[in-house]
Amino acid sequence: LESVQQRALTLKQKLARLKDEHPAVIEEIRGAGLMMGIKCKVPNTELQAAALDQHLLTIGAGDNVLRLLPPLIVTDADIADAVNRLDRACRGLEAKAA
Repeated sequence: LESVQQRALTLKQKLARLKDEHPAVIEEIRGAGLMMGIKCKVPNTELQAAALDQHLLTIGAGDNVLRLLPPLIVTDADIADAVNRLDRACRGLEAKAA
């Protein structure tokens, strides 16, 4: 259980950094444990589509949120890969807006 909690903290920290790097796309990070939500400034369907273009499966949720639901066996490498894919998705959306 401790390792799951550590990975959840890692995910939350990496998503917080992502929010700081992409303030035009991400409004806030929500959630507990590994079940995290990204409150979007852009329509969540746009970020969801951009994430899918990066081969990252997400799900939309109410209040313009994009949900991340990694498995409990997620590794630190999986988290880093997913956050990198989200970063590329956000950069793609920012490039379209420019």
